[in-house]
Amino acid sequence: MKMKFLAAVIAASLGVTGCSQPEQTSEQTDTASAQNATSQTEQAPELGTFGVDLSARDESVKPGDDFFMYASGNWYENYELPADKTRYGAFTALADRSEKQVKTIIDDIMVKDDLNAEEQLVHDFYQAYMDTDAINEKGISPISDVLNTIDSIENRQDLTEVFGNAWLTGAVTPIWAGLWYNRLDPNEYQLSVGVGGLGLPDRDYYLSDDERFVKIREAYVTHIENMLTLAKEENAADKAQRILELETAIANVQWPREKRRDRDLTLNQIERSELSDTYPGFDWDTFFAQSGLKVPALNISQPEPVRDVIDIINDKPLEDWQAYLTFHTLTNNASLLSEDVYQENFDFFGRTLSGQQEPRPRWKRAISEMSGTESLGFAIGKIYVDQYFPESSKEQMSELVENLRKALGKRIDNLEWMSEETKKNAHEKLQAFRPKIGYPDEWQTFDGLEITSDKLVQNVRNLRKFFQEQDVERELKPTDRERWGMTPQRVNAYYNSSFNEIVFPAAILQPPFFDPNADPAVNYGAIGAVIGHEMGHGFDDQGSKSDAMGIQRNWWTDEDRAAFEAKADKLAEQYSQYEPIEGNFVNGRNSLGENIGDVGGLAMAYEAYQLSLEGEEAPVIDGLTGDQRFFLAWAQVWKEKRTEQSMLNQLRAGTHAPGRYRALAPRNHDAWYEAFNVQPEDELYLAPEERVRIW
Repeated sequence: MKMKFLAAVIAASLGVTGCSQPEQTSEQTDTASAQNATSQTEQAPELGTFGVDLSARDESVKPGDDFFMYASGNWYENYELPADKTRYGAFTALADRSEKQVKTIIDDIMVKDDLNAEEQLVHDFYQAYMDTDAINEKGISPISDVLNTIDSIENRQDLTEVFGNAWLTGAVTPIWAGLWYNRLDPNEYQLSVGVGGLGLPDRDYYLSDDERFVKIREAYVTHIENMLTLAKEENAADKAQRILELETAIANVQWPREKRRDRDLTLNQIERSELSDTYPGFDWDTFFAQSGLKVPALNISQPEPVRDVIDIINDKPLEDWQAYLTFHTLTNNASLLSEDVYQENFDFFGRTLSGQQEPRPRWKRAISEMSGTESLGFAIGKIYVDQYFPESSKEQMSELVENLRKALGKRIDNLEWMSEETKKNAHEKLQAFRPKIGYPDEWQTFDGLEITSDKLVQNVRNLRKFFQEQDVERELKPTDRERWGMTPQRVNAYYNSSFNEIVFPAAILQPPFFDPNADPAVNYGAIGAVIGHEMGHGFDDQGSKSDAMGIQRNWWTDEDRAAFEAKADKLAEQYSQYEPIEGNFVNGRNSLGENIGDVGGLAMAYEAYQLSLEGEEAPVIDGLTGDQRFFLAWAQVWKEKRTEQSMLNQLRAGTHAPGRYRALAPRNHDAWYEAFNVQPEDELYLAPEERVRIW
């Protein structure tokens, strides 16, 4: 049971026949413009002369044919993906930088003598993780207590207890529950209950007849057998096949991802006292007793699948569930166990499933384990902010957010398809947006947490217990609006619909997203569009179902909602035409919220950029107009290279379109056509009436 706080669900986040050349000017004009841009700042931007890496471009590609390759094609054709990565791009580059900065912080802690309490926690956890000799010597013994409990299951009540303890043991269970916000009253917590339990990324991996998925399933069964053999399980091959059959049964009753993101369908509130009558056949009291959570209000995210999975739990033999739990306990703790277990797990999930050729260095794996919101991430993040995040960046970012708020407000006023009644509600929601920038105002404390330098698995369990106890302590109190769903060193951003907040951790406020020394067009095209993207989630096909106070309700007129959904449907169709792998398309419906965020966020950022010019013409720099620099900055934010396996995972299990298609969002904006002289014969050309304009 996933009984920890559902931070991962916080909401929508953020992790190209004649070429139309940029406008040419005289060398004197280019030089003067560049000097003028630089003179307005204290130092040169990190990338190029104005904030964009022009060497990444492939100017032999027409912008109107493939804007991704025009903006980043030279980089794409020449960049070699490292053996320990499945994808690489602007996000990955910044994540690497953040990781190295955190490594410097930890290295300093490891040699210091006068450590404070939080530094000591970081020191001891890292030392335990890096002590490979001790870890290898222990083998799988650190989880032997859990495996013994699984072996001793004699009835459905025993099975339910093990399911209920999965938050602590790291097992996967077919029914999960986690503390979340009441969507009808965000001041209250409630338990969200749903269906999970799969080892492969998505139900398609079990149900598709595509040869790729058939081979993955064959490799998965072999992997399960190998893991069970490491646990000295008898009849490992037979058990592996039965585990696949069990997971296939679960996959068959799960909703498709595009249905799971529909907030109308996933809002099914029920009192805890009514649960057993409405969803019989499962010992809910025993299940919830393992977590200690007593909140009376629940929401069932997938009603029919929950009922179907209860039937599967009762129909499948206990022996199958024991094998299933043994395997998932092993695989979910593999990074904490001996090298033979980790390597077998990596061979399948890394190499086979994702195309990663080598494991990440152990120090990187340690940092990843330590950096979550329910690990030591905020203890590290506090130091990260002190050392690497200037307060001036927070101030400049605050100004950008307000500029985007003003721009979106203006765009709402000018919407021809929206009535005044709905516009009034939209403005109320926009004005109520709460930005969080850089780091929390109130830091997570770690009083009472015990970490030792020689017991890695126990350390992880202690962290799980620590945060679980905090959830139990806060569950009946008003929701904590100061809590962050990401640490400052995380390269990402998110929108939380329950609190109507947009959140930008410190680590994303660096080039190519944000550079205080870059040309304004670049900052508006990059971080400005990211700000707009997160604002856009408040007005996407699902975020728009919540009001200014974060309450899920319909604040639209029926006519306006129908007009909005018609535009959203059109955008879903547009993205569904992209085919990254033969026979495998972008799921325009599942990625719709992100695509609305991209297209709408770009429009907001462009509006804000134009407002910032105050009617003046932007200078031409390196032969590029302001509009060209704006759209290039956007496209280069989404440059990426990835393995085919990783691409397949993204298409089937991800909520975002792959980066090379996110870079094409400008094809819905008139200004892009003018900036790059895109003509009807160009591949990306959309007739004006086919361009999707929502926000």
